[in-house]
Amino acid sequence: MSALFSIRGLTTGVSPVALGCALLLAPAALAQEAPVTTGEQSAATAAQTDTESQPLDNTAETDDSKAIVVTGFRASLQSAVNTKRRNEQIVESVSAEDIGKLPDASISESIARLPGLTSQRLAGPGRSSLITVRGFGPDFTTTTLNGRLQTSTNDVRAVEYDQYPSEVVSAVDVYKTPNARLIGQGLAATVDIRTIRPLAYGKRILAVGIKGIYADLGKLNPDSNKFGYRVNGTYVDQFLDDRLGVAFSAAYVDEPYQTKEERAWGYPNDVGGFAGTRVIGGLESYNTSAQLKRLGLTGTLQYEVTPEVTATLDGFYSNFKDDQLRRGVEIPLAWGGATLSNATIEDGVVTSGTFTNVPAVVNNKAGSRHADLYSFGGNLKYDGDNGWSGLIDIGWSKTDRRERDLQTNAGTGPGGLGANDTVDFEIRNNGIYVTDNALDYSDPTQIFITDPNGWGGGAPGGRQHGYLNNRYVEDEILQLSTELERELGTGILKAARIGANYVKRDKSLTPDEYYLQIAGGALQAAVPSQYLLRPVNTWVGLGPMLTYDPRELLADGFFDRVANTSAGVLAKAFQLTEKVTGVFAMVDLEQEFGGGVLTGNIGVLGQHTKQSSDGYTVTAATGLQPVSDGDDFWDVLPSANLNFRFDNGIVVRVAAAREIMRPRMDDMASKFSYGYDVNQNRVVGESGNPRLRPYRANAVDATIEKYFGSKGFIALQFFYKKLLNNIYTDVRPFDFSDFPSPDFPDGVDPDTVPGFITQPVNGKGGKLYGFELAGTLPFETITPVLTGFGVTGGLSYTKTKVQVSPTITNGVIPGYSKWVGNATAFYENSGFSVRGSLRYRSKYLGDFANFEGIPTRRTVKPETIIDGQVGYDFQAGSMLEGLSVFLQGQNLTDEPFVSYENNDPGQTLNYHTFGRRFMLGATFKF
Repeated sequence: MSALFSIRGLTTGVSPVALGCALLLAPAALAQEAPVTTGEQSAATAAQTDTESQPLDNTAETDDSKAIVVTGFRASLQSAVNTKRRNEQIVESVSAEDIGKLPDASISESIARLPGLTSQRLAGPGRSSLITVRGFGPDFTTTTLNGRLQTSTNDVRAVEYDQYPSEVVSAVDVYKTPNARLIGQGLAATVDIRTIRPLAYGKRILAVGIKGIYADLGKLNPDSNKFGYRVNGTYVDQFLDDRLGVAFSAAYVDEPYQTKEERAWGYPNDVGGFAGTRVIGGLESYNTSAQLKRLGLTGTLQYEVTPEVTATLDGFYSNFKDDQLRRGVEIPLAWGGATLSNATIEDGVVTSGTFTNVPAVVNNKAGSRHADLYSFGGNLKYDGDNGWSGLIDIGWSKTDRRERDLQTNAGTGPGGLGANDTVDFEIRNNGIYVTDNALDYSDPTQIFITDPNGWGGGAPGGRQHGYLNNRYVEDEILQLSTELERELGTGILKAARIGANYVKRDKSLTPDEYYLQIAGGALQAAVPSQYLLRPVNTWVGLGPMLTYDPRELLADGFFDRVANTSAGVLAKAFQLTEKVTGVFAMVDLEQEFGGGVLTGNIGVLGQHTKQSSDGYTVTAATGLQPVSDGDDFWDVLPSANLNFRFDNGIVVRVAAAREIMRPRMDDMASKFSYGYDVNQNRVVGESGNPRLRPYRANAVDATIEKYFGSKGFIALQFFYKKLLNNIYTDVRPFDFSDFPSPDFPDGVDPDTVPGFITQPVNGKGGKLYGFELAGTLPFETITPVLTGFGVTGGLSYTKTKVQVSPTITNGVIPGYSKWVGNATAFYENSGFSVRGSLRYRSKYLGDFANFEGIPTRRTVKPETIIDGQVGYDFQAGSMLEGLSVFLQGQNLTDEPFVSYENNDPGQTLNYHTFGRRFMLGATFKF
């Protein structure tokens, strides 16, 4: 029977929110799915254990001799509970309710509801994409697909989960402790995304789904959309007496995202007449409209060659297109030469006043991020009846990414010659607002395409009427692994394994940038009338603004492209190569004792890493020079997982391990520039560091879990990580004598000038510790009267003390929130389902990207996200049996995304409003 179509298809046994959102067809599914025992799950990832998630037999349970059918969300919760209980590592799990029921826009929105996990919404579209685990930012988690390492669609290692349609995902397991068989270990966790195993599923299924989407902010831009849709389908079957199995899934999404964006430039405290008081440096606001189009395809072929040998082939492809239009006005204030008067000062910050002589800039921008992600793999697994088993696995993942940022400028005249504005402003709890101003920014007879403030001084001829920034990124991983296992059955030793693996990763970035100048050499030009669109309202109070599509102007020859060939642009290019060879040995443990059984594993992984980076050195004297650097080293990583399983449903776990996480790839890039600084009388340089070693930590975990049969559990989990090192930016003395000499002024003796370099380094570490309280409680375990009601959720507290610079020993690491919590209350019975979900995280250091694509970090305010859903599955015997319908609402309280600086929430940097999203849909399973 089809599970209820829920708003939150991904569920979690340990998950706090019912994962709220309904899901259209997920290929995979399911609470009903049989155990996953593929080779990739055994050798390629920490998800590999001998107690892999067994699907819940949800066809019937007996209680007081009365059959109780358990399906849908409740079944998926039970499946996740069983996954956690059986596993030898500490794991949190999310599984689909049924085929086509992982409804979130991305799987990150679902796994963010697991205990100790949360997510950051992307600053532009507002989608959840990156995951934080136990206070560690996205850079500390590794992601695999069916046990194979995955490339990323950004400049770093962190996988952006919106690349993976939830409809083609069957389950996600988050492993918080490693074992020795793990290839791509993460310091915080390893996330394993799984697709369906057709032989394990064991029956034919065809399912289709459709979902309509509505963004309640409406059309912020005249050429954007407020309605979208998602469609998907899944086919699973078995042939040749159930020896050959196939599974195919496809999902396509075309949906809009609307955002009201506001950004303050900063708050200097050295403004004339206001020394020591923080004054807003500048303000910009945008109406951002994004359109996401994504095609996801996955397929699996399994063949049982003999009863002992099984071959599996997997394929995944994602075509991802995220196109954005951003329209708004920038007003340089304290940093633009404007004069402040009538100021009101509160707590050392100017909260209202009047700026005169404001040189505003009208911006029409367009951005796109297109990516093709490929992932293929295969394995051959032998499982004999003689006590021997083995595995050979190969995997390949590749991402081709093309980014384009197009900016065009308009104003009242070139180079500050036009009319300036007078602006009254005030800072409120919900952002910064202009209460009055003089200019009409929508008048095409007064606002022209030009270089209003002369920002294009570095452009040829000093004319920069726009800018085009292209970035091309390629990322490729080749992975090979093999494993041999022997059952022992000798005392406490259950089995022994040895194995080897090899991973080669190549990542490169190629920039391609252009100044845009009005064709014909003009300093300013009116926008031709055929390109004008309905003016966009600048929601911060500046009134309407001139609106056009900059892509059309560029395509039709309005601008000349002038290549930016400066050394600074070309020096952004880099290529990285990593080769990691590992060997491991591990024994599985099992021993009965009075009142229970001890299980677990002990092992050691040895890894040899050889890394190199190719890039450029930039100097004023010699221009660009190729440079290459790297290093090689060993890591020895012991691990142990012990589980005391008592007959009364209590499980006590203790785990210890040496853990590593490889550095951000942009930190390792060979980007080297230097020159003579006349003010400091020293040679100064900036560089990446191809010799960076991984983050390393010693970790201890302990949990006590109480299970109520297969229906629910409560758990208290403790963790402690001693960071042996941290990676941060340092300024250190450096000998530049091996490099071409920079240009020195007359009279300066180069032999007496010291040298210093700014670059990422392996510095001192610190510690991180905390606890997690998690549980799933169906109320029927209390009384049958409450059958169908229940709650699931978790609360996590994390404390850190980490050295983040040479002088700051108790700093904040990226992504760290002291408190993370989530909860879902649900009712599900007789096909009807209602759910409400809440997700909270305290303040944290979030990741942002500037116009050049360079990551920056800012403090983000606490946020609480509330979702809800209602659905119905037509029951057996009904004319509509197999049909599920649902209505889902996301971000129901329209929670803003707010960042600030100087550790002062009153100094707002970003204030983004994403609005609410509603989804109405249905799936049908044949």
